Amino acid sequence: MLAEEIRQQLKDLFTLEEYTDIHELSNDECVQGSNLKHFSYEWIVAATNNFSPVHKLGQGGFGSVYKGVTSEGQEVAIKQLSENSKQGLVEFKNEVVLIAKLQHTNLVKLLGFCIHGNQRMLIYEFMPNKSLDFFLFDPNRKEHLPWEKRLSIIEGIAQGLLYLHKYSRVRIIHRDMKASNILLDENMNSKISDFGMAKILQQNETKSNTRRLSGTFGYMAPEYAMEGIFSTKSDVYSFGVLVLEIISGKKNSYFRSEDGPLNLVEHTWELWNRDAVLQIVDPALNNISLKEEQLQRCINLGLLCVEDLAVDRPSMSDVISMLTNENLALKKPKKPAFVSRYSVVHGFQEDRSEKFTVNQLSISAMEAR
Repeated sequence: MLAEEIRQQLKDLFTLEEYTDIHELSNDECVQGSNLKHFSYEWIVAATNNFSPVHKLGQGGFGSVYKGVTSEGQEVAIKQLSENSKQGLVEFKNEVVLIAKLQHTNLVKLLGFCIHGNQRMLIYEFMPNKSLDFFLFDPNRKEHLPWEKRLSIIEGIAQGLLYLHKYSRVRIIHRDMKASNILLDENMNSKISDFGMAKILQQNETKSNTRRLSGTFGYMAPEYAMEGIFSTKSDVYSFGVLVLEIISGKKNSYFRSEDGPLNLVEHTWELWNRDAVLQIVDPALNNISLKEEQLQRCINLGLLCVEDLAVDRPSMSDVISMLTNENLALKKPKKPAFVSRYSVVHGFQEDRSEKFTVNQLSISAMEAR
């Protein structure tokens, strides 16, 4: 049972104008039903050695992340959200409401939260192997990701998304699927994290739209990037980009030549049409000749997920079937959508303003009122 003061603070947060998306869960239910622990600020200070730089794990658009160690020796991750950011406020409420009610082996577990004045912090299970991009895009570390492990990571992400889209209490669209939001546990199992941009669809809804565009260049589905329409199929598009990145060991934005392909998706499509698609396979993967059929199948799957029209993309249920049933015939992919930073920014109407985070990868665009 939460202390009355903390309970009231949470109720106040969930009734602010900036946050009206939780239409499936009442405010009182959000506060009572989460079974989350409220950690004291003193506990946070002790666990992080007063937010020592030595404990800092990283810096994101919403704030800093620290490693914490309890008096019992348990390791946790503590996300300190920006005090002055409305996005930080939205993320806090998204995480507390959504993740607290989600239980799946391929989702990062939220342990609790801390409210201290204007400061809001989230406490998660600690992932010792950091994020997928830490290994995948590093020439030395990627050797820790043999093909069998990469395939297992792909399957884990797919299982987590299937749960969000179909089996969780409410249908959840993640909206920011990317390599840095896939964390790895001690056994290199993949877990989806960062639900700060997530949206809920009512059970009778298949899609919705938003006046606030949030996400990461290169992973955005075309209908979301250009029109603000999001659905489970926009997550499928992001998943498809991730699959191609995991196979190639290259970021979608790796190609920057003015005369060459726009991104990894276009490069893969060009090779597919030349019957040379295995050229995208990461050279760090040895003996790929023994796995050519499996690799070709996964590339085919990735291209199916990034098709231009959302209706043509498979559901995550279909994706799981294609991953687990090698006897299931895969369709030939249609031409994918090539979404670039340029096309997203210049696709906005003139009465919109764009706001970029410090890493210049994530975008939040608001229509002028």
